[in-house]
Amino acid sequence: MVRIVCAGVVCVLFIMGALFAGEASAQTTRFNFTTESGGLASKYKRQVVSYTGPESPGTIIIDTRQRFLFFVLPGGQAVRYGVGVGREGFSWSGEAVVERKQEWPRWFPPAEMIARDPKLEPYRNGMDGGPENPLGARALYLYKDGKDTLFRIHGTAQPWSIGQNVSSGCIRLLNEDIIDLYERVPIGTTVIVR
Repeated sequence: MVRIVCAGVVCVLFIMGALFAGEASAQTTRFNFTTESGGLASKYKRQVVSYTGPESPGTIIIDTRQRFLFFVLPGGQAVRYGVGVGREGFSWSGEAVVERKQEWPRWFPPAEMIARDPKLEPYRNGMDGGPENPLGARALYLYKDGKDTLFRIHGTAQPWSIGQNVSSGCIRLLNEDIIDLYERVPIGTTVIVR
């Protein structure tokens, strides 16, 4: 069960009811999202903006150069989110489709990433979802022609990385922003990365 409680500008997320090793246990994780977005430059904070592009409402547009993700709304508007993008040599562009969505996803570093950073070896078989997981609170899995691209749109436990070129190619948002986007995006959503 997920419930967001807001009091002023402080939102707390309660996650109840996780299953681990086949037995039920209750887990509560709390986030003060104000601390995540507090130091963020205002241009990277989530906001509704005018949008005049040709894409249909419901499309995700990622501008890697400006480090923004747009979710196109009806009526010439879009929700704009600040993002962190791939560092030099790890960026990509093209079109994909959201084929899978996951709350508190497990993270599996690719073999190439483990080769570059052997400290990731313990996670070869996956890292459980949670606040320290590099995929954050939610993940959207991007596919092209029915094949997993291995690129994700996901949350991050590193809010300082928003607006930066720091990832291994994935698009990262504040946890509060990926939760918002996750709720808006159905399976089959078109994603255009420029």
